[in-house]
Amino acid sequence: MAQYTIKELEHLSGIKAHTIRIWEQRYSILNPKRTDTNIRFYDDEDLKSLLNISLLNDRGYKISKIAQMDSEQIQQKVQQLCDEPCVCSHQVSALVSAMIDMSEEKFDKALSTATIQMGFLNTMQDVVYPFLNKIGILWQTGNITPAHEHFVSNLIRQKLLVAIDGQPARWKDNADTFILYLPENELHELALLYMNYILRANRQRVIYLGQNLPFKDLELTHEQFKTAHICTAFTTSPERDQVQGYINKLSDRFTRSTIYVYGYQVHQEGLILPQNVVRIPCMADFIALFKG
Repeated sequence: MAQYTIKELEHLSGIKAHTIRIWEQRYSILNPKRTDTNIRFYDDEDLKSLLNISLLNDRGYKISKIAQMDSEQIQQKVQQLCDEPCVCSHQVSALVSAMIDMSEEKFDKALSTATIQMGFLNTMQDVVYPFLNKIGILWQTGNITPAHEHFVSNLIRQKLLVAIDGQPARWKDNADTFILYLPENELHELALLYMNYILRANRQRVIYLGQNLPFKDLELTHEQFKTAHICTAFTTSPERDQVQGYINKLSDRFTRSTIYVYGYQVHQEGLILPQNVVRIPCMADFIALFKG
């Protein structure tokens, strides 16, 4: 059973800890437990309940009114909201709840509904990436297992592959060629797949090399195609103390290419980027490269 502090509930729900305490005292909306050492904590059911209450409260339902509903009534109201257009925060919370339950049906419905209402690109930007940020919080606090992460990653990966496959293989007359790859031992592929989708949607030519690519194979591919652009992402590999050396190696080896780097590992302080290396802070910045 996962255990959350009130601060973790605040980060995941968007409701201030002070407000949660007041709601507990006045309306008994949550049922915190205590450890053997008398420390208060919350479980998965408390988190899901608070996510639902937060959704209703954001949409104008007074907390006093919500407190009078039973769990089934709250769930019905939330489902109605999730079926309405332009409710990004609701869809994000629906994905979190589906992940905790490991419900593929609920996860697919929330993601598919958002895609129908907003389009795939906006769903990725406004629903999937905020959801992945919340997964990061859950991971850091030890409240999800690798199984949870693999469960949702594979479902999102399937959606990305379908979307990529739906892009026509027609390039612009002046299209650039991009090599997309992940370094050796790097297996977190969602960001790279999304880059693939963005490039193909903008009719750029892509050579997708995928996960865990030996550097020598990157060199051979670049030598064959003489690409002007290389895109990669560092989530866990190379390790933190090796990122600078790896970036320098990329820069020195592919001096005439622009190298786009994305991911957790490239946001560390003190990282010095060579002139031909561009850090992508977020995917919205990558999308912006092709506007205008």
